[in-house]
Amino acid sequence: MSFRSRIIAWFVVLHVVLAALAVFVLMRYPLVLFAVELCFAISIFISYRLVRSLFVPLDLVRTGADLIAERDFSSRFVPVGEPELDRLISIYNEMVDRLREERLSAEEQQHLLQRILMASPSGIAICGFDGQVHQTNPAADRLLVHPAISSLIGALAPGESRLITLGARRLRVSRAEFRDRGFAKSFYLFEELTDELRLSEKAAYEKLIRMMSHEVNNSVGAVRSLLESVLRYAEQVGSEDRGDFVNALTISSARMDNLNRFMSGFADVVRIPPPHFAETDLGEIITDIAALLQPELDRRGIELRLDLARDGDVRVDPHQFEQVILNILRNAAEAVGEDGLIEISWRDRVLTVRDSGRGIDEKLQAELFTPFFTTKRDGRGLGLTIVQEILTNHRAQFSLQNREEGGAEFRIRVP
Repeated sequence: MSFRSRIIAWFVVLHVVLAALAVFVLMRYPLVLFAVELCFAISIFISYRLVRSLFVPLDLVRTGADLIAERDFSSRFVPVGEPELDRLISIYNEMVDRLREERLSAEEQQHLLQRILMASPSGIAICGFDGQVHQTNPAADRLLVHPAISSLIGALAPGESRLITLGARRLRVSRAEFRDRGFAKSFYLFEELTDELRLSEKAAYEKLIRMMSHEVNNSVGAVRSLLESVLRYAEQVGSEDRGDFVNALTISSARMDNLNRFMSGFADVVRIPPPHFAETDLGEIITDIAALLQPELDRRGIELRLDLARDGDVRVDPHQFEQVILNILRNAAEAVGEDGLIEISWRDRVLTVRDSGRGIDEKLQAELFTPFFTTKRDGRGLGLTIVQEILTNHRAQFSLQNREEGGAEFRIRVP
């Protein structure tokens, strides 16, 4: 039985007892009937007012609790003229006003965080209490399709970070924790470090190349001058040794020239100029380069297939893109070796070069675009570095990865 019911039952029993006593008294003193009835009516009225005054605050508290439980912070109570009750109403109204403002502020902050999350260029993946990814932003969605990235979910310890290479891209994956309702939850941050690391590497190898070029050119010039001077004394050498003498100096001079050209090749990486954009038919450039390489490909037994759509011109530097396509095709031919296939596709502003070679060794993928790294015996490791520099200056997206059916694929999306 509720408290209200017990109070009402008490007053009912009390008045029934009083009524019984009144009947007993009135049987002996009939003249007191009217006075007793008046007192009885006054008692009932006072009891009713007391019960109502007692339970109105309780009803108010119950109604307020129901509104709060339903998260309804917009309803307010009106003062009723009772000082104690009006004080309670004032406290409740202040409380719901503050709760409404805090909820509105929390919703605005949550909306702002969601907007920042969706617009962030860094990938963010938020895990639930079960450790599984429950929420991601668009940048994370694009990255989590790569097995090398998705495999790190759950593999990193809180506070740990790891550097991942995806073709020409470098990313740092970090795990951190936050508290939600008193329990720890994890989130992963995927930061793009490609441009930062590329600029750092570029500054380092530019300085190295300049120092090497300066020292080598100075030495080559002086040594070559000395060799030419020594050649003037060839007539003074005996006839039996003169041929060997001249031949040795000529070979040494030629080697100086080769060394000079070798260093000039390194210096070309430093001297890549900004692109001069022009409306360019990329399909025509691809056709010309394919014709240039066709005799070499025929000798190796490599078939070249072209799929060139006439999608209109693009704004690129035609001379620099010639260098890009030439480097990519030569690398594809080197990967195939002999008796293979190279496919070139140009559609919807996407250039794709596929080869049927042995593919890319997973251990070497992280080093492909590193300056001076090469797997060729006579290579200098600058071909893909030059390609990366030119494509980055064009703001073109590019990737180099293995194909499921074998071989490798170089993809370029021209902006």
